[in-house]
Amino acid sequence: QVHLWESGGGSVQAGGSLRLSCVASGSHLRVETMAWHRQAPGKGRELVALASTSDTRYADTVKGRFTISREDYSNAMFLQMNSLKPADPAVYYCYCRTFSGNDAWGQGTQVTVSS
Repeated sequence: QVHLWESGGGSVQAGGSLRLSCVASGSHLRVETMAWHRQAPGKGRELVALASTSDTRYADTVKGRFTISREDYSNAMFLQMNSLKPADPAVYYCYCRTFSGNDAWGQGTQVTVSS
């Protein structure tokens, strides 16, 4: 079983930056993919950024502004969010999938951007 722990959300002015963190824990954990999704009020959950052992990808709306990174030795993942826009506020969720096929979602962390 995988557990995810998120931190780093908050409120920032447009143009500002935030850094989200997520740590995965579990027995004999071997993480294949970690990703950030977000869900704004009244909208579906969308992929923001993904980092697997062979691929890194971003939503078009965040390319050039957000950077995903991983520390595999600690099963940690980060999302550096720069130049935040009024369109970015949402609950951001961490996601993890292991090589054995187990996956999990974090509890979500709120990001608010004021103009």
